[in-house]
Amino acid sequence: MRACAVVLALCLVGCQQAAPPPPPPPPPKKAQAVPATAAASAPSASRLPAAWPPVKDESGGIASDLFARNYYVVLDGSGSMNEKGCSGDRPKMAVAQEALKGFAAALPADANLGLQVFDGRGIRDLLPLGTRNRQEFNRIVDGVKPNASTPLLTAVRQAYARILAQGARQLGYGEYHLVIVTDGIADAGQDPTPAVNQILAESPVVVQTIGFCIGSKHALNQAGRTIYRAADNPEQLRQGLTDVLAEAPQFTVTEFKK
Repeated sequence: MRACAVVLALCLVGCQQAAPPPPPPPPPKKAQAVPATAAASAPSASRLPAAWPPVKDESGGIASDLFARNYYVVLDGSGSMNEKGCSGDRPKMAVAQEALKGFAAALPADANLGLQVFDGRGIRDLLPLGTRNRQEFNRIVDGVKPNASTPLLTAVRQAYARILAQGARQLGYGEYHLVIVTDGIADAGQDPTPAVNQILAESPVVVQTIGFCIGSKHALNQAGRTIYRAADNPEQLRQGLTDVLAEAPQFTVTEFKK
């Protein structure tokens, strides 16, 4: 019995003096959350085109025809449109008025038409995009009295704002054409290039210009990007506006809806 007690005591002492087991490994570090702003600014392997229009302002309601074609006309009412130039024995404005009324008559009944004019009374958005407005379009066009400079940058920006609003009503679907009829070079500080570059970079809007009696050297003539037609006589002006209707955007709807 005493021998067994000695053996048990030795075992207890040996167990107490044995080296303690190694400490457990430290717990893994918790992953730190990345702020949403940092995640958004991180570079991406592939960037999709931004949705258009960038701001969905539906205060004007949803359009009844989401796939409507839109033609927003900007008419140059600068003083030089009183000149006869290459328009024969008639003022350039008279020829342009006649050609624009023919353009309105040729539009499909379900296409939206709108009008902005810059003249002696400033830049005015006189007709919102709509379908049952052809007579009103003709009446406004006939009333333009040339007497101003050529603020193309401001005019293009203002016209694009109108198209953006229509794009919101159509949820980004449909066709959009900005049609500019001008006979002059932009005023100092009114080069329209920045506005045109923005339109082409972020939207499906087709920028079409009829340069009346000014040739092809114009800021709105960007080869491969905008559509520019030089009209050196009344017939070419009429044909240029007719050709506007033949142009269609070279993109699919999904390109600007991703």
